[in-house]
Amino acid sequence: QVQLQESGPGLVKPSQTLSLTCTVSGGSITTNYYWSWIRQPPGKGLEWVGNIVYSDITYYSPSLKSRASISRDTSKNQFTLQLSSVTPEDTAVYYCARLSLNEDDYWGQGTQVTVSS
Repeated sequence: QVQLQESGPGLVKPSQTLSLTCTVSGGSITTNYYWSWIRQPPGKGLEWVGNIVYSDITYYSPSLKSRASISRDTSKNQFTLQLSSVTPEDTAVYYCARLSLNEDDYWGQGTQVTVSS
C-alpha cells in the first residue's frame, strides 16, 4: 500500500519561499507515475500545482510555473515543492499525490500552509 506524507512549516511570511516535502512509503518515486502537488485554497476547489515523473521531468501549472520548483531525492524516496515569493493567495491545504492514468491514485492527508506576516 502506497502512503504519502506531507511535511513542512505551517506558516510562511509573504515574499518568502514555501518548502514542502512528501515522503513516500510502499513504492518508489522512480516508478512511472505522476508524483504531484495539488492545493486547495480556503473556500475554493482543488488546484494542480505540478508534478515530477519517473524520468525526473517536471511539469507545472502555467499560473505557477514562474514560482514553483519540484525536485526529488531518490535516496530518501521524497519529492519536494518550493514556491517562491508567496503571498496570502498561496494560503491553502497542500497535498502530495501519486496520480496515474489507469491505476488507483494515492493522496497524502494534506498540510495547511498559511501565508501571513
